[in-house]
Amino acid sequence: MYLRNALWQKGYAIDTVETACDWSRVTPMMHALENAATHALAQSGEKVHTYTHLSHIYAQGASVYTTFAFRLAGDYAQDLARWRSLKAAVSQAIVAHGGTISHQHGVGLDHAPYLEAEKGRLGISAMRSLFRHFDPDGMLNPGKLVGPAAP
Repeated sequence: MYLRNALWQKGYAIDTVETACDWSRVTPMMHALENAATHALAQSGEKVHTYTHLSHIYAQGASVYTTFAFRLAGDYAQDLARWRSLKAAVSQAIVAHGGTISHQHGVGLDHAPYLEAEKGRLGISAMRSLFRHFDPDGMLNPGKLVGPAAP
């Protein structure tokens, strides 16, 4: 957090994404994430510095952890639009390349729109059932991961 704040004060934004995938997908995933970020920010005329490492190693695959740094435009709306574009592009790349959108750091609101692509309709339905069973009063983040079922 401190590096992020210090960089922000110097005019740079920084963000990360983490996914996990099978060994055969690690290198393609790394390239897809870095390319998605590059193309997303090129739309606004900005360059991005990306770097990736494997943060966890498993018998069947690895965690692909990518960090992105780019210059701030100096305008809040423009900076937010750049970040949203980057986040959407890399999240779509994760889904398209068979990675998990919810590795170690969990899903959160930023990644919730991509959860169904990973879990499928049946998985989302199962999650809704579990939420209703274990949190019938909706006290724990109601409607944040999965909205109500369609009527």
